[in-house]
Amino acid sequence: MAQDKKKKDFKSALHLMEGVEQPSSVNEQLLKKMKQKKTAEIQPEVLFEGLAKGNRVMLGKAITLIESNLDIHRDTARIMIELCLPLSGNSVRIGVTGVPGVGKSTFIEAIGMHLIEKGHKIAVLAVDPSSARSKGSILGDKTRMEHLAAHEHAFIRPSPSAGTLGGVTRKTHETIILCEAAGYDIIFVETVGVGQSEVAVKNMVDFFLLLVLAGAGDELQGIKRGIMEMADAVIVHKADEDNLLPALTKITTYEHALHFFPTADSGWMPKVTECSSVTGHHIPEVWTIVKEYINHTKANGYFQNNRQEQEVRRLFVTLEEYLKTSFFNHPEIKAVFPSYEQKIRERKISPYEAAGELIKRLNTL
Repeated sequence: MAQDKKKKDFKSALHLMEGVEQPSSVNEQLLKKMKQKKTAEIQPEVLFEGLAKGNRVMLGKAITLIESNLDIHRDTARIMIELCLPLSGNSVRIGVTGVPGVGKSTFIEAIGMHLIEKGHKIAVLAVDPSSARSKGSILGDKTRMEHLAAHEHAFIRPSPSAGTLGGVTRKTHETIILCEAAGYDIIFVETVGVGQSEVAVKNMVDFFLLLVLAGAGDELQGIKRGIMEMADAVIVHKADEDNLLPALTKITTYEHALHFFPTADSGWMPKVTECSSVTGHHIPEVWTIVKEYINHTKANGYFQNNRQEQEVRRLFVTLEEYLKTSFFNHPEIKAVFPSYEQKIRERKISPYEAAGELIKRLNTL
Protein backbone atom coordinates (compact mmCIF):
# COMPACT_ATOMS: atom_id res chain seq x y z
CA MET A 1 0.00 0.00 0.00
CA ALA A 2 2.81 2.38 0.87
CA GLN A 3 4.44 1.67 -2.47
CA ASP A 4 1.18 2.42 -4.33
CA LYS A 5 0.81 5.69 -2.44
CA LYS A 6 4.38 6.61 -3.30
CA LYS A 7 3.67 6.05 -7.03
CA LYS A 8 0.51 8.12 -6.78
CA ASP A 9 2.28 11.06 -5.12
CA PHE A 10 5.17 10.99 -7.57
CA LYS A 11 5.22 14.00 -9.86
CA SER A 12 7.29 13.81 -13.02
CA ALA A 13 8.91 16.86 -14.53
CA LEU A 14 7.56 15.67 -17.88
CA HIS A 15 3.91 16.35 -18.37
CA LEU A 16 1.60 17.44 -21.13
CA MET A 17 0.19 20.92 -21.15
CA GLU A 18 -3.06 21.82 -22.72
CA GLY A 19 -2.22 23.82 -25.80
CA VAL A 20 -3.85 25.13 -28.92
CA GLU A 21 -5.58 22.42 -30.96
CA GLN A 22 -3.43 21.52 -33.92
CA PRO A 23 -4.99 22.04 -37.36
CA SER A 24 -5.68 19.03 -39.58
CA SER A 25 -2.78 17.96 -41.79
CA VAL A 26 -5.26 17.77 -44.67
CA ASN A 27 -6.41 20.97 -46.37
CA GLU A 28 -10.12 20.24 -46.48
CA GLN A 29 -10.88 23.10 -48.87
CA LEU A 30 -8.19 21.98 -51.29
CA LEU A 31 -9.34 18.37 -51.01
CA LYS A 32 -12.88 19.45 -51.84
CA LYS A 33 -11.70 21.38 -54.87
CA MET A 34 -9.61 18.40 -56.05
CA LYS A 35 -12.61 16.10 -55.77
CA GLN A 36 -14.76 18.54 -57.70
CA LYS A 37 -12.03 18.86 -60.35
CA LYS A 38 -11.69 15.09 -60.60
CA THR A 39 -15.44 14.75 -61.06
CA ALA A 40 -15.41 17.40 -63.77
CA GLU A 41 -12.56 15.67 -65.58
CA ILE A 42 -14.59 12.55 -66.25
CA GLN A 43 -17.65 14.42 -67.50
CA PRO A 44 -17.71 13.69 -71.25
CA GLU A 45 -19.58 16.91 -72.07
CA VAL A 46 -16.93 19.01 -70.32
CA LEU A 47 -14.08 17.21 -72.08
CA PHE A 48 -15.83 17.39 -75.44
CA GLU A 49 -16.43 21.12 -75.16
CA GLY A 50 -12.74 21.67 -74.45
CA LEU A 51 -11.26 19.42 -77.12
CA ALA A 52 -13.71 20.69 -79.76
CA LYS A 53 -12.09 24.10 -79.22
CA GLY A 54 -8.64 22.58 -79.78
CA ASN A 55 -7.63 22.42 -76.11
CA ARG A 56 -4.77 19.89 -76.05
CA VAL A 57 -5.05 19.36 -72.28
CA MET A 58 -8.70 18.37 -72.60
CA LEU A 59 -7.85 16.13 -75.57
CA GLY A 60 -5.19 14.36 -73.51
CA LYS A 61 -7.63 13.82 -70.64
CA ALA A 62 -10.28 12.51 -73.03
CA ILE A 63 -7.81 9.99 -74.48
CA THR A 64 -6.84 8.90 -70.97
CA LEU A 65 -10.53 8.31 -70.28
CA ILE A 66 -11.08 6.06 -73.29
CA GLU A 67 -7.83 4.18 -72.57
CA SER A 68 -9.00 3.41 -69.04
CA ASN A 69 -9.76 -0.23 -68.22
CA LEU A 70 -11.98 0.66 -65.26
CA ASP A 71 -15.60 -0.45 -65.51
CA ILE A 72 -16.84 2.91 -64.23
CA HIS A 73 -15.23 4.68 -67.20
CA ARG A 74 -16.57 2.39 -69.96
CA ASP A 75 -19.96 4.06 -70.40
CA THR A 76 -18.47 7.53 -70.00
CA ALA A 77 -15.89 6.75 -72.70
CA ARG A 78 -18.63 5.53 -75.03
CA ILE A 79 -20.53 8.80 -74.60
CA MET A 80 -17.30 10.70 -75.24
CA ILE A 81 -16.76 8.91 -78.55
CA GLU A 82 -20.38 9.38 -79.64
CA LEU A 83 -20.10 13.12 -79.02
CA CYS A 84 -16.96 13.30 -81.17
CA LEU A 85 -18.19 11.18 -84.08
CA PRO A 86 -20.07 14.00 -85.92
CA LEU A 87 -16.83 16.05 -85.97
CA SER A 88 -14.62 13.18 -87.10
CA GLY A 89 -13.69 11.73 -90.48
CA ASN A 90 -12.19 14.87 -92.00
CA SER A 91 -8.53 13.95 -91.72
CA VAL A 92 -5.96 12.01 -93.71
CA ARG A 93 -4.88 8.99 -91.66
CA ILE A 94 -1.36 7.74 -92.35
CA GLY A 95 0.20 4.59 -90.96
CA VAL A 96 3.99 4.54 -90.67
CA THR A 97 5.84 1.28 -90.12
CA GLY A 98 9.31 -0.16 -90.53
CA VAL A 99 11.94 -2.11 -88.65
CA PRO A 100 13.26 -0.64 -85.39
CA GLY A 101 16.01 1.88 -86.11
CA VAL A 102 14.70 2.86 -89.53
CA GLY A 103 13.90 6.34 -88.20
CA LYS A 104 10.11 6.41 -88.02
CA SER A 105 9.92 9.10 -85.35
CA THR A 106 12.57 11.23 -87.07
CA PHE A 107 10.68 10.95 -90.35
CA ILE A 108 7.34 11.86 -88.78
CA GLU A 109 8.87 14.92 -87.14
CA ALA A 110 10.43 16.08 -90.43
CA ILE A 111 7.29 15.66 -92.53
CA GLY A 112 5.13 16.92 -89.66
CA MET A 113 7.02 20.21 -89.45
CA HIS A 114 6.78 20.53 -93.24
CA LEU A 115 3.00 20.06 -93.10
CA ILE A 116 2.58 22.54 -90.27
CA GLU A 117 4.33 25.12 -92.42
CA LYS A 118 1.68 24.36 -95.04
CA GLY A 119 -1.07 25.21 -92.53
CA HIS A 120 -2.00 21.72 -91.32
CA LYS A 121 -2.57 20.50 -87.76
CA ILE A 122 -0.71 17.27 -86.98
CA ALA A 123 -1.54 14.51 -84.51
CA VAL A 124 0.90 11.67 -83.91
CA LEU A 125 -0.25 8.49 -82.18
CA ALA A 126 3.13 6.98 -81.42
CA VAL A 127 2.82 3.50 -80.01
CA ASP A 128 5.75 2.77 -77.70
CA PRO A 129 6.96 -0.75 -76.98
CA SER A 130 5.96 -1.65 -73.44
CA SER A 131 8.00 -2.78 -70.51
CA ALA A 132 7.32 -6.46 -69.88
CA ARG A 133 7.04 -5.70 -66.17
CA SER A 134 5.31 -2.35 -65.77
CA LYS A 135 3.51 -2.28 -69.17
CA GLY A 136 4.62 1.35 -69.44
CA SER A 137 6.26 3.10 -72.39
CA ILE A 138 9.98 2.54 -72.81
CA LEU A 139 11.10 5.00 -75.47
CA GLY A 140 8.95 8.08 -74.93
CA ASP A 141 8.33 9.50 -78.41
CA LYS A 142 7.92 13.05 -77.16
CA THR A 143 11.62 13.06 -76.36
CA ARG A 144 12.37 11.87 -79.90
CA MET A 145 10.19 14.52 -81.58
CA GLU A 146 11.05 17.52 -79.43
CA HIS A 147 10.50 20.16 -82.14
CA LEU A 148 7.16 18.75 -83.21
CA ALA A 149 6.03 18.16 -79.63
CA ALA A 150 6.69 21.80 -78.75
CA HIS A 151 4.63 23.18 -81.64
CA GLU A 152 1.15 24.49 -80.86
CA HIS A 153 -0.29 22.90 -84.02
CA ALA A 154 0.94 19.43 -83.16
CA PHE A 155 -0.26 16.83 -80.68
CA ILE A 156 1.79 13.75 -79.83
CA ARG A 157 0.37 10.91 -77.79
CA PRO A 158 2.82 8.16 -76.85
CA SER A 159 0.89 5.10 -75.77
CA PRO A 160 2.32 1.83 -74.43
CA SER A 161 1.49 -1.11 -76.68
CA ALA A 162 1.06 -3.26 -73.54
CA GLY A 163 1.80 -6.39 -75.51
CA THR A 164 -0.73 -5.69 -78.25
CA LEU A 165 0.20 -7.46 -81.48
CA GLY A 166 1.42 -5.10 -84.14
CA GLY A 167 2.18 -2.45 -81.59
CA VAL A 168 -1.25 -0.86 -81.96
CA THR A 169 -3.15 -0.16 -78.78
CA ARG A 170 -6.72 -1.38 -78.78
CA LYS A 171 -7.95 2.18 -78.36
CA THR A 172 -6.03 3.71 -81.26
CA HIS A 173 -9.09 3.95 -83.48
CA GLU A 174 -11.07 5.84 -80.84
CA THR A 175 -8.09 8.15 -80.28
CA ILE A 176 -8.11 8.99 -84.00
CA ILE A 177 -11.77 10.01 -83.69
CA LEU A 178 -10.99 12.30 -80.75
CA CYS A 179 -8.04 13.92 -82.56
CA GLU A 180 -10.20 14.60 -85.62
CA ALA A 181 -12.86 16.18 -83.45
CA ALA A 182 -10.14 18.41 -81.98
CA GLY A 183 -9.35 19.74 -85.46
CA TYR A 184 -6.28 17.73 -86.44
CA ASP A 185 -6.48 17.13 -90.19
CA ILE A 186 -3.46 14.84 -90.64
CA ILE A 187 -2.96 11.93 -88.25
CA PHE A 188 0.08 9.66 -88.16
CA VAL A 189 -0.05 6.25 -86.50
CA GLU A 190 3.49 5.07 -85.77
CA THR A 191 3.90 1.39 -84.98
CA VAL A 192 6.60 -0.40 -83.03
CA GLY A 193 7.67 -2.07 -86.26
CA VAL A 194 7.94 -5.61 -84.97
CA GLY A 195 6.24 -7.19 -87.99
CA GLN A 196 3.25 -8.60 -86.10
CA SER A 197 -0.29 -7.92 -87.33
CA GLU A 198 0.54 -4.73 -89.22
CA VAL A 199 -2.80 -5.37 -90.91
CA ALA A 200 -4.30 -3.79 -87.79
CA VAL A 201 -2.69 -0.50 -88.83
CA LYS A 202 -3.76 -0.89 -92.44
CA ASN A 203 -7.35 -1.35 -91.30
CA MET A 204 -7.51 2.00 -89.52
CA VAL A 205 -5.64 4.34 -91.87
CA ASP A 206 -6.08 5.69 -95.40
CA PHE A 207 -2.45 5.51 -96.48
CA PHE A 208 0.08 2.89 -95.38
CA LEU A 209 3.74 3.89 -95.59
CA LEU A 210 6.70 1.55 -95.21
CA LEU A 211 10.13 2.92 -94.32
CA VAL A 212 13.18 0.87 -95.25
CA LEU A 213 16.95 1.36 -95.08
CA ALA A 214 19.30 1.38 -98.03
CA GLY A 215 22.24 -0.11 -96.16
CA ALA A 216 20.48 -3.04 -94.49
CA GLY A 217 20.46 -6.44 -96.14
CA ASP A 218 17.36 -8.53 -96.76
CA GLU A 219 18.23 -10.72 -93.80
CA LEU A 220 17.77 -7.66 -91.57
CA GLN A 221 14.50 -6.71 -93.20
CA GLY A 222 12.91 -10.15 -93.39
CA ILE A 223 9.52 -8.81 -92.33
CA LYS A 224 9.23 -6.45 -95.28
CA ARG A 225 7.79 -8.73 -97.96
CA GLY A 226 4.44 -9.30 -96.26
CA ILE A 227 4.18 -5.65 -95.28
CA MET A 228 5.14 -4.49 -98.77
CA GLU A 229 2.01 -6.14 -100.13
CA MET A 230 0.00 -3.72 -98.00
CA ALA A 231 2.19 -0.65 -98.53
CA ASP A 232 0.93 2.30 -100.60
CA ALA A 233 4.46 3.74 -100.68
CA VAL A 234 7.93 2.48 -99.85
CA ILE A 235 10.35 5.15 -98.66
CA VAL A 236 14.07 4.45 -98.58
CA HIS A 237 14.99 6.47 -95.51
CA LYS A 238 18.24 8.04 -94.31
CA ALA A 239 19.25 8.87 -97.90
CA ASP A 240 21.84 11.39 -96.75
CA GLU A 241 24.72 12.54 -98.93
CA ASP A 242 26.98 9.53 -98.26
CA ASN A 243 24.08 7.12 -98.50
CA LEU A 244 22.27 8.63 -101.50
CA LEU A 245 23.73 6.35 -104.17
CA PRO A 246 22.88 3.10 -102.31
CA ALA A 247 19.39 4.51 -101.71
CA LEU A 248 18.83 5.16 -105.42
CA THR A 249 20.01 1.63 -106.21
CA LYS A 250 17.61 0.24 -103.62
CA ILE A 251 14.70 2.14 -105.18
CA THR A 252 15.12 0.21 -108.44
CA THR A 253 15.14 -3.06 -106.51
CA TYR A 254 11.90 -2.23 -104.71
CA GLU A 255 10.18 -0.98 -107.86
CA HIS A 256 10.92 -4.27 -109.61
CA ALA A 257 9.70 -6.26 -106.60
CA LEU A 258 6.41 -4.36 -106.42
CA HIS A 259 5.55 -5.32 -110.00
CA PHE A 260 5.23 -8.95 -108.92
CA PHE A 261 2.58 -8.17 -106.29
CA PRO A 262 -1.12 -8.35 -107.23
CA THR A 263 -2.88 -5.09 -108.05
CA ALA A 264 -4.36 -3.48 -104.93
CA ASP A 265 -8.13 -3.02 -104.58
CA SER A 266 -7.52 0.71 -104.67
CA GLY A 267 -6.15 0.48 -108.20
CA TRP A 268 -3.06 2.30 -106.99
CA MET A 269 0.47 1.30 -107.97
CA PRO A 270 2.69 1.78 -104.88
CA LYS A 271 5.35 4.46 -105.33
CA VAL A 272 8.97 4.19 -104.23
CA THR A 273 11.24 7.12 -103.42
CA GLU A 274 14.06 8.11 -101.09
CA CYS A 275 14.27 10.85 -98.46
CA SER A 276 16.40 12.17 -95.64
CA SER A 277 14.82 13.56 -92.50
CA VAL A 278 18.13 15.13 -91.51
CA THR A 279 18.68 17.16 -94.69
CA GLY A 280 15.01 17.43 -95.70
CA HIS A 281 15.76 15.79 -99.06
CA HIS A 282 12.52 14.68 -100.79
CA ILE A 283 10.32 15.22 -97.71
CA PRO A 284 7.89 17.40 -99.77
CA GLU A 285 7.86 14.71 -102.49
CA VAL A 286 6.66 12.13 -99.97
CA TRP A 287 3.67 14.31 -99.14
CA THR A 288 3.01 14.75 -102.87
CA ILE A 289 2.73 10.96 -103.18
CA VAL A 290 0.22 10.89 -100.31
CA LYS A 291 -1.89 13.60 -101.96
CA GLU A 292 -1.81 11.76 -105.31
CA TYR A 293 -3.04 8.62 -103.58
CA ILE A 294 -5.86 10.43 -101.78
CA ASN A 295 -7.01 12.14 -105.00
CA HIS A 296 -6.82 8.84 -106.91
CA THR A 297 -8.83 6.84 -104.37
CA LYS A 298 -11.43 9.55 -103.84
CA ALA A 299 -11.95 9.77 -107.60
CA ASN A 300 -12.59 6.02 -108.02
CA GLY A 301 -14.66 5.72 -104.81
CA TYR A 302 -12.22 3.47 -102.97
CA PHE A 303 -11.41 6.03 -100.26
CA GLN A 304 -14.98 6.26 -98.93
CA ASN A 305 -15.64 2.54 -99.39
CA ASN A 306 -12.48 1.70 -97.46
CA ARG A 307 -13.56 3.97 -94.59
CA GLN A 308 -16.96 2.24 -94.50
CA GLU A 309 -15.41 -1.23 -94.44
CA GLN A 310 -13.10 -0.14 -91.63
CA GLU A 311 -16.12 0.90 -89.58
CA VAL A 312 -17.76 -2.49 -90.15
CA ARG A 313 -14.56 -4.25 -89.06
CA ARG A 314 -14.53 -2.00 -86.03
CA LEU A 315 -17.94 -3.40 -85.07
CA PHE A 316 -16.48 -6.91 -84.86
CA VAL A 317 -13.44 -5.72 -82.90
CA THR A 318 -15.64 -3.80 -80.45
CA LEU A 319 -17.94 -6.79 -79.97
CA GLU A 320 -14.98 -9.08 -79.32
CA GLU A 321 -13.60 -6.67 -76.73
CA TYR A 322 -17.01 -6.22 -75.11
CA LEU A 323 -17.74 -9.95 -74.93
CA LYS A 324 -14.30 -10.73 -73.54
CA THR A 325 -14.57 -8.01 -70.90
CA SER A 326 -18.12 -9.04 -69.96
CA PHE A 327 -17.08 -12.68 -69.66
CA PHE A 328 -14.11 -12.13 -67.35
CA ASN A 329 -15.89 -9.48 -65.28
CA HIS A 330 -18.97 -11.64 -64.62
CA PRO A 331 -19.10 -12.34 -60.85
CA GLU A 332 -19.88 -16.05 -61.26
CA ILE A 333 -17.06 -16.58 -63.76
CA LYS A 334 -14.59 -14.62 -61.61
CA ALA A 335 -15.51 -16.85 -58.65
CA VAL A 336 -14.82 -20.18 -60.36
CA PHE A 337 -12.08 -19.21 -62.81
CA PRO A 338 -9.14 -19.72 -60.39
CA SER A 339 -10.29 -23.27 -59.70
CA TYR A 340 -10.24 -24.08 -63.41
CA GLU A 341 -6.74 -22.59 -63.70
CA GLN A 342 -5.56 -24.88 -60.90
CA LYS A 343 -7.20 -27.94 -62.49
CA ILE A 344 -5.34 -27.22 -65.73
CA ARG A 345 -2.04 -26.91 -63.85
CA GLU A 346 -2.69 -30.26 -62.18
CA ARG A 347 -3.68 -31.77 -65.58
CA LYS A 348 -7.09 -32.76 -64.23
CA ILE A 349 -8.77 -31.04 -67.16
CA SER A 350 -7.71 -29.80 -70.58
CA PRO A 351 -7.86 -26.08 -71.50
CA TYR A 352 -10.46 -26.90 -74.17
CA GLU A 353 -12.73 -28.77 -71.78
CA ALA A 354 -12.36 -25.99 -69.21
CA ALA A 355 -13.31 -23.37 -71.79
CA GLY A 356 -16.37 -25.39 -72.78
CA GLU A 357 -17.52 -25.74 -69.17
CA LEU A 358 -17.01 -22.04 -68.48
CA ILE A 359 -19.09 -21.11 -71.54
CA LYS A 360 -21.82 -23.51 -70.42
CA ARG A 361 -21.77 -21.93 -66.96
CA LEU A 362 -22.17 -18.48 -68.50
CA ASN A 363 -25.07 -19.60 -70.69
CA THR A 364 -26.96 -21.03 -67.70
CA LEU A 365 -26.56 -17.91 -65.57
